[in-house]
Amino acid sequence: MNMKHLKFMICLITGVVIGIVLGVISLTVLVSYRMDMYSERISYLEAVVQDKDARLKKLEESINNTRFILKDVEVILVYEGDNIEKIDLEKHIKGKYNALVGKEVKSIDMDMAAAIIDNRIMRLGDQEYKLAVKKVMLSDVLKLWIEVDVKSPDSSE
Repeated sequence: MNMKHLKFMICLITGVVIGIVLGVISLTVLVSYRMDMYSERISYLEAVVQDKDARLKKLEESINNTRFILKDVEVILVYEGDNIEKIDLEKHIKGKYNALVGKEVKSIDMDMAAAIIDNRIMRLGDQEYKLAVKKVMLSDVLKLWIEVDVKSPDSSE
């Protein structure tokens, strides 16, 4: 009887330990997924807030003018990568064009606006991205369609 009791206790303790380990693993996976989603959302919202603040400042400076002015810059990326990388790229590209917000549309040279980013290499972290402007549209909103190719940092072209 003593041997059966010992085997039962070993089996019971093993089952409890395996159950605890599997529970901790599943809980960790669930929490890390939610944290990743929240981190991505926070990055997006921070980029939106910075963009809105810059645009608001430029618009307040030119509020007395009744001219047709540039109110916003919209970047459409042709990129199949990670959303967080896409948000960072959009944020850095919009940062290059923030000086144009608030200027009169007639005074903006479309060729020069496209040349700011066209055929440039942008480094974010340990990645390099080659940017190519595919289409530009200028009204009260400057819209840029940009194709992004990921380059490995050790390759040279």
